[in-house]
Amino acid sequence: MEFVVTAVTLLILYFLGSLKVIKQYERGIVLTLGRFTGTRQPGWRVVWPWFQQMTRVDVRSTPIDVPKQEVITKDNVTVGVDAVVYFRAVVPEKAVLETTNYIYATSQFAQAALRDVTGNVTLDDLLSKRDEISNQIKAIVDKQTEPWGIDVENVKVQNIELPSDMKRAMAKEAEADRQRRATIINADGEKTAAQTLAEAAETLSNSPGAINLRTLNTLERISAEPSQKTMVLFPVEVLDALRGKTRGQ
Repeated sequence: MEFVVTAVTLLILYFLGSLKVIKQYERGIVLTLGRFTGTRQPGWRVVWPWFQQMTRVDVRSTPIDVPKQEVITKDNVTVGVDAVVYFRAVVPEKAVLETTNYIYATSQFAQAALRDVTGNVTLDDLLSKRDEISNQIKAIVDKQTEPWGIDVENVKVQNIELPSDMKRAMAKEAEADRQRRATIINADGEKTAAQTLAEAAETLSNSPGAINLRTLNTLERISAEPSQKTMVLFPVEVLDALRGKTRGQ
């Protein structure tokens, strides 16, 4: 009797040990005695210990960083370029059966494609055509990883590190451009100010009353400021009379 109870208990434990929970974003690749026998979908699934082995595959979109690669561009400039790759295992069986580590393998192909593509373009194209270069890398990696059931969704070239001497040269060029724009703006301002003064002088010369008003405004500002000087003011008419008398002599 005790033997039966023990056997039943062991069978129950064995069955409970065979129950596996597969999450919604996972698929279970099952090998039975070393042979592929099926893919388990999300939920409670039975995987018999000792006889079967299950490998979980994440089918969500997975980003991997492509480390900085030292590249010589087509015009012989050494730059450092890195990128990020987004991919998904669309055929989980192939991702497990066709390669030992599909994430590492995809990363290696992405690094090689990044070096190849950026090495065949000039620096100007590398800086101005990032999206086009990213699409070329995506096409190469997607083609290479398709036999593993991998779909490359997107590739983005991120940082482009230039040589120090080129950074300094570009900074000097940018500073010279800013100074040139500032000089043009200052010249335009001085031109406008000169035109305004000329128009004001012409207006004052044609209107004696305006000159008197301007004189009164000036006197008002002077009187508002403390000064140690003594000023003697003469009417404009007196000055005009004195000038006429001087001319008559």
